[in-house]
Amino acid sequence: MREEDLDWAVYHRIPETGGITVEDLAAATGFEPGAVTASLERLERNLLVRQAGETVRLLSIQESLIECQCRHTRDDLPFVIENGVVRAKRRDE
Repeated sequence: MREEDLDWAVYHRIPETGGITVEDLAAATGFEPGAVTASLERLERNLLVRQAGETVRLLSIQESLIECQCRHTRDDLPFVIENGVVRAKRRDE
């Protein structure tokens, strides 16, 4: 199976509200846990999901757009996002 097809299948098994554990996601998709983990890493790198420990959730469109803007204009922004919390940058950052 191509990575794109695996990612699509994994992405669509994540609930729209709340989250799901990696173990439950592997069971729901029928894919090996290692393949699911690799897929989630790609989805997170592409700003579609957020993983916290063993739980993964979909990013909203707004979250994805803010994360994208932060990634590509990081040095110019007066704030940072850490663990989903927006805070003003310290002078030394």
